[in-house]
This record gives sequence, C-alpha cells and structure tokens, in this order.
Amino acid sequence: MTDQKVKPALNLKFISHGTLECIDIEKSRQFYEEFFGFETVRTSKISVWVRLGGDHVYVAVKAPPGEKQPMPFLNHNGIDVETDAEVDEAYKIVMRDAEKWGLHEISEPLTQHGSYSFYFRDMDENYWEILSNPKGGYGWMFERGDQEGRGHLAKDFDRPQDAS
Repeated sequence: MTDQKVKPALNLKFISHGTLECIDIEKSRQFYEEFFGFETVRTSKISVWVRLGGDHVYVAVKAPPGEKQPMPFLNHNGIDVETDAEVDEAYKIVMRDAEKWGLHEISEPLTQHGSYSFYFRDMDENYWEILSNPKGGYGWMFERGDQEGRGHLAKDFDRPQDAS
C-alpha cells in the first residue's frame, strides 16, 4: 500500500446502517431495548431501527418464515464498554440472563486483536461481541495504520493504554 491517498470513485460521507435479521420483531425489539439498552424506532410492520451512542443504526428486519439463517461468526456485531472489568460484568449478566433472552454459544472473555471481549448468539442467531475499547472504538487502529504481518488474533497485539 502506498502512502499516497487515491481519490475514491464515489463521493460518500458516512456509513449509516447495517442489517440484522430477526424472527419475532416485537420480541427482538424488547431484547434490544431491555437487554442492550438500544434506542429503537418502529419503521414498519416488519422492521425496527436500533442505535446506541451514535447515528449509525441497524435495521432489524423480520425474515420471511423459514428463511432466517444463523449469522456467520465473522459477521458479528461489536458493542463497546470502557474497561475490561465492564466486559467481565457484562459476561456475568449475559450468563445470568441467557435463558430469559435465548442467549447461547457464549464464549469466555479473552484478549485478542487489541481488545478484551467475549461473544454470544442471541435468540435470532445473530452474533454479538462485547469488548473493551477506548472512546472512539477502533479509531486507534486507523491512527496506527496498517498492521501487516500482525494477524488479527495475535495474542501480543499492542492494546491502547486506556482500554483496560
């Protein structure tokens, strides 16, 4: 990769949204509000928009009956907390509330790719990661630039100083 920035073909401004599939839109909305604390807006009979801490939204859409597929692990969604202790506390709450919300495939917290985190699936088979990150999320990675040869899962990856 060169240091010279190439002018992009498109003149884009902001990544505004992503999409989640769900089975029961009302139950999923309740989960997003009561468990995650997301702000929600019902946009149609089959969709709800959710957000937390910014203007980027997820559009949760009810999948057609029998067509909902499990989200692949690598397509997971990350939710940041400030400290490793908060990750540990979130893990305890996920374990405590797993039966109530249909949470499963819950991993134990560990350090990888510059953050301390754990993963789980929700009742809709969507994957989530709760991780410690400094303010601004992964903005620190863009400040460091390319990390070729480091490997995404390197155990000795330098973590930001204020994310522990």
